[in-house]
Amino acid sequence: MFYNKYKKLIAQALATNKSKSAPENTDVMSAGASSQSPPLAIIGAGVKMQGQIVSSENIVVDGLIEGSITAENHQVRVSDSGVVKGDIHASVILVEGSVSGDISANQNVVISASANVIGNIESPRVTLEDGAKFKGSIEMDPGQPAQVELPSSANVRRLKAQSS
Repeated sequence: MFYNKYKKLIAQALATNKSKSAPENTDVMSAGASSQSPPLAIIGAGVKMQGQIVSSENIVVDGLIEGSITAENHQVRVSDSGVVKGDIHASVILVEGSVSGDISANQNVVISASANVIGNIESPRVTLEDGAKFKGSIEMDPGQPAQVELPSSANVRRLKAQSS
């Protein structure tokens, strides 16, 4: 049942990216249903792993990961029972559980209502569902430097004089 929710969220995320080339066979929940489906790695609820994970498969985290996850052209899903204490980098990232670390996605990040994220997010598209807990910053256009024009001290004095 929770796979259907994930399947729908990923389908929506990838549908918004039709103008760019998306990885083939991005429907991770139909693994096993077709011989063309991408492989899927599942880290079970009773599993605790420490260290760096580099994957060329889609990953579902139901357990505890203490370390970074890199799945460059694939998806990472942290289920509602999943906990990641480290950075995540992937093409599409869905968080339903807990992440303490930075999240970086090439296409999309979805933070669901049950999620708790402490860290910075960098992705062209970010979805924060109502009820999601998030503490950090979101960078949606990392190629552009932030352009903040601060008033000079002369302008501040002029503004104060005008308001007096």
